[in-house]
Amino acid sequence: MPNGQQMRKMSQFAGMCRFVFNQALALQKENHEAGNKFLNYAALTKNLTVWRNSPETAWLSQGPSQSQQQTLKDLEKAYKNFFEKRAAFPQFKRKGDNCSFRFPDPKQFKLDEPNARIFLPKLGWIRYRKSRNILGELRNITVSLRAGKWYFSVQTQREVQATVPLGTQAIGLDVGIASFATDSGGKHIEALHSFKRHEARLRRYQKSMSRKCKGSKNWKKSKARLQRMHARIANVRQDFLHKTSSEICSINAMVVVEDLRIKNMSKSARGNAQAPGKNVKAKSGLNKSILDQGWGEFRRQLEYKMQWSGGIFVAVDPKNTSRECPRCGHIHADNRKTQAVFCCVACDHTAHADHVGAINILARGHRVLACGENVSRAKPAKARCAISKKQEPAEAINGALNALH
Repeated sequence: MPNGQQMRKMSQFAGMCRFVFNQALALQKENHEAGNKFLNYAALTKNLTVWRNSPETAWLSQGPSQSQQQTLKDLEKAYKNFFEKRAAFPQFKRKGDNCSFRFPDPKQFKLDEPNARIFLPKLGWIRYRKSRNILGELRNITVSLRAGKWYFSVQTQREVQATVPLGTQAIGLDVGIASFATDSGGKHIEALHSFKRHEARLRRYQKSMSRKCKGSKNWKKSKARLQRMHARIANVRQDFLHKTSSEICSINAMVVVEDLRIKNMSKSARGNAQAPGKNVKAKSGLNKSILDQGWGEFRRQLEYKMQWSGGIFVAVDPKNTSRECPRCGHIHADNRKTQAVFCCVACDHTAHADHVGAINILARGHRVLACGENVSRAKPAKARCAISKKQEPAEAINGALNALH
């Protein structure tokens, strides 16, 4: 909860970090076009010193130097992710996007939890709204702006005792659109559709903003209102995913999910001039529904929460999970008559299609643990089985299986 002067300074610090990032990225591109070697973090730091001492950019010296150095580390990490094919090529940052800065040294800031205030360099003491207790040894702090509100997140380090799963069950989860998820026990979790519920209001806000002169005060007010709506949609979705994943991890010792490629599933079907796409409008609506569910974030939360609880998380290949009969094992496209009805053409077994998929997902997860079968689409050397780091794999598996029995 900063005052006006502190808010202006934080905006300036974030703008300085954005400027340093863009300058370093432009320098890297010029260096590459000239045929020179890639500039590492140490070389970029020397250029940062020049920029801070230059008369044209002397205003950089008014901001914290370590925060600007952390921006160069972020750029180096972005290049590394690109070279290792984990992310796209780094792009220039626009004003208003990802406004943040970081203090890497715990000696730079002080935290007074009883009085709900924090001390930051060149900003002084700032009161904050306490949302949770901060446990462990302070390591670094990141200050960011989101939808007109400033947040700080603290990274801490502490030792955690090895935990034993309190649950005694193993379930498979089949995610969908009509129903957010169906487990192998037949329970359906209703979808939230956070974006769809607010889509009409969001469309009105976007139209209202498009009619205003860009950069005017009314345009900025409309933009702020639009940002708050997007933040609310994201917060509602995040709250739903956290509550759902926490409930699942608290009552189960093993969770098995499909190893979905959501990025490929939500690709546009528009095509190009030579090969135009088919059913573009229908595919666009499907992509919107897929992204509205938050499957990727749901899987991420399940994975780390199962590690926290000492359980087992397994991701298996989703191929034919909804076409394989759990009774006789027959696989055929005609087994799934409709989106919701499964009827085996070999043994006439009938059930809900999502329930059948969840049963098959759990069976594949059991095969991974029982005989080491690689049913994931990952490389054989990297089996996607998340086990608590405090336990040896064999001990964790045996402990979980004993809990199941």
